[in-house]
Amino acid sequence: VQLQESGPGLVKPSQTLSLSCTVSGASMATLFYYWAWIRQPPGKGLEWMGVISYSGSTYYSPSLKSRTSIARDTSNNQVTLTLRSVTPEDTAVYYCAASSRLILGATSRDTYDYWGQGTQVTVSS
Repeated sequence: VQLQESGPGLVKPSQTLSLSCTVSGASMATLFYYWAWIRQPPGKGLEWMGVISYSGSTYYSPSLKSRTSIARDTSNNQVTLTLRSVTPEDTAVYYCAASSRLILGATSRDTYDYWGQGTQVTVSS
């Protein structure tokens, strides 16, 4: 299984950021995995944003819950992240990751079975 993040590299403040994570090598519909989004701002540590389960249940970081939505599209084998009302503080490398276990808040790569290469997002006018 491979994960590949994609989306706009530059977003203006107050806009909505939409990212996709394309899953290859297997059908999401057959994988009982938890699909997470994690980000790393420049010079800072990894921040867990949220996760969606194989059944569609979602869990979000309390600090981001009001602005974040995670969805899955099994027909296109994708997991999507929507982050509303972005600010420069949302500038980061965004990663998607997959785990067979649900561990809320996990940021260690060892926790996940699969981890994408990440995509840089810059919020700037």
